[in-house]
Amino acid sequence: MSRTTSRTALLAALGLIAATGATATAMGTGIAGAAAAGCKVDYQITNQWNTGFGANVIVTNLGDPVSAWTVGWSYTGNQQVTQGWNATITQSGAAVTATNMSYNGTLSTGGSTSFGFNGSYSGTNAVPATFTLNGVACTGTTEPTTPPTTPPTTPPTTPPPAGSKADNPYAGAKVYVNPEWSAKAAAEPGGTKVSNQPTGVWLDRIAAINGAGGGMGLRDHLDEALAQKGSGELVVQLVIYNLPGRDCAALASNGELGPTEIDRYKTEYIDPIAAILADPKYAGLRIVTTVEIDSLPNLVTNVSGRPTATANCDVMKANGNYIKGVGYALNKLGSIANVYNYVDAGHHGWLGWDDNFGASAELFKTAATAEGSTVSKVHGFIVNTANYSALKEDHFTIEDSVNGVSVRQSKWVDWNRYTDELSYAQAMRTKLVSLGFDTNLGMLIDTSRNGWGGTARPTGPGALTSVDTYVNGGRYDRRFNPGNWCNQSGAGLGERPQAAPAAGIDAYVWMKPPGESDGASKEIPNDEGKGFDRMCDPTYPGNIRNGNSMSGSLPDAPLAGKWFSAQFQELMKNAYPAL
Repeated sequence: MSRTTSRTALLAALGLIAATGATATAMGTGIAGAAAAGCKVDYQITNQWNTGFGANVIVTNLGDPVSAWTVGWSYTGNQQVTQGWNATITQSGAAVTATNMSYNGTLSTGGSTSFGFNGSYSGTNAVPATFTLNGVACTGTTEPTTPPTTPPTTPPTTPPPAGSKADNPYAGAKVYVNPEWSAKAAAEPGGTKVSNQPTGVWLDRIAAINGAGGGMGLRDHLDEALAQKGSGELVVQLVIYNLPGRDCAALASNGELGPTEIDRYKTEYIDPIAAILADPKYAGLRIVTTVEIDSLPNLVTNVSGRPTATANCDVMKANGNYIKGVGYALNKLGSIANVYNYVDAGHHGWLGWDDNFGASAELFKTAATAEGSTVSKVHGFIVNTANYSALKEDHFTIEDSVNGVSVRQSKWVDWNRYTDELSYAQAMRTKLVSLGFDTNLGMLIDTSRNGWGGTARPTGPGALTSVDTYVNGGRYDRRFNPGNWCNQSGAGLGERPQAAPAAGIDAYVWMKPPGESDGASKEIPNDEGKGFDRMCDPTYPGNIRNGNSMSGSLPDAPLAGKWFSAQFQELMKNAYPAL
């Protein structure tokens, strides 16, 4: 795989068009003779309607560490900030000032933080042209001690050479809005606030390739993507999800292929998908494939010798068909010039423990080099797909202790190494690169349902009476246990899809379309191979995988993948950032 365009250069491009609206990246340089100062600010309009908009601002400190920050900008129109989060935001006329909160004021060299807000406007809603950090204009570099004698040979806006892949496919690109999902979302009360967001297209059975039940098939989606693309770049997100013996540790998302049907997987599923994606008609699209959700980690955590073992996972480990299937998919799809493979890497509440983390990374490499594939066929990894783990826990860290007791000993953390998905994704990336994956490996984080907003969202840490009260009082993730995964009560929409939001992260994505069920809350006969899992039953008191906690699932849920209006309404109500 050729990766000649640097991630830094792509991030620096001005006038980016994000997945859901306008984005500007402003950079800053310090004053000669002062302590090294410099900054980068990404201002992203994440949602916009007739009289209002939502925005996300990412500030990166490129100079010396700071213990407090103030970001400033001025509007050219009549925009007014009406509500903010993760910063104290004030406005005087056109000038806006955002100051850190108590928990996010420290920025190391290269460190980033983000804040967001909602605003009103009329007429135009132009992105501000310039920003400052602590009074320093942001242009993206620190002041050099000696000016360069020659200009850079590759300007930041240079696209990747013909025939090579963009380092980050999301940078500078719109992302495909699935019209089928969009119509369902728009039909819900208030749903038009998010119905223009891009979501993944799930190819979860052979029939989905040509269109199951009268729905759109793969070619239909790609043709629609060409119409949405216009003259710019556009990403299409596909979920490759039909392994033999799929989801061996659960039942709700079991699939149509039996444990031994690896040949059918190759010839009836992967080969037809590859043939369509390789059609020259679609060569101008950036096609992101997220490969086989919830498969490989099961071969580490749910096999004999582990307390959560299942007979089905033992079968899949013994026959090797998860490894063969993933390797075959990566090889076939990754050989197509405009396809970007991202492999599923679970989530921190599954693989964050010492005995899971390294073993899973090693297994990912084994799969990436099976069936003729190589690590060069893997563009990145995705975490938290269709899950609920909080993006970032602000009120406690893994290094904290209460009365001499480590946060790791709390019942919630339970000796995990990570408290949230961002820290887990970045650590997993580092581990994978150390094993031989590309040094520019990118990560995706599914933020479709991990916002955990609403009235239950904590505004500070818990009481210091014990490590459990400290963690439980401050954590955003309100599940009974991080092992709970089905239609979670109280969950909310998370960060809106956006490109390059943090170091090593290619994008926040909504790979799981909000409003699509995780599984039925009672047994429902069907011809899709989907079973009834008690983790989707709100009356279920749990098992060893979720610490024998209540399932926390919503009642009256339909089969996995079917529209679940009550869940969609709950996600909108508890969205963070708020709608």
